[in-house]
Amino acid sequence: MDFMKYFGWYLAAVNIVAFIMYGIDKEKARRGAWRIPESTLIGVAFLGGSFGAWAGMRYFHHKTRKKKFSVGIPLILVVEYGLAAWLMTSIK
Repeated sequence: MDFMKYFGWYLAAVNIVAFIMYGIDKEKARRGAWRIPESTLIGVAFLGGSFGAWAGMRYFHHKTRKKKFSVGIPLILVVEYGLAAWLMTSIK
């Protein structure tokens, strides 16, 4: 049961980080400053931050026109939630 507790904390943290990263990148885009690489933004979603990435895209209106984000991030989200549901039913 400790695993699930720590895993929950990990997911909360990585989603907060993802959301903040999308906000920072949007602000940098507005200013024409150095940007966070797209591979990093997608990578944080793969590491469990897909909900934070999706929320950041919606809240900051960022990367919503790019197909690899508008399709890819929700796809990662669905896969991760499916894996989480499977994991929750498998571990007792």
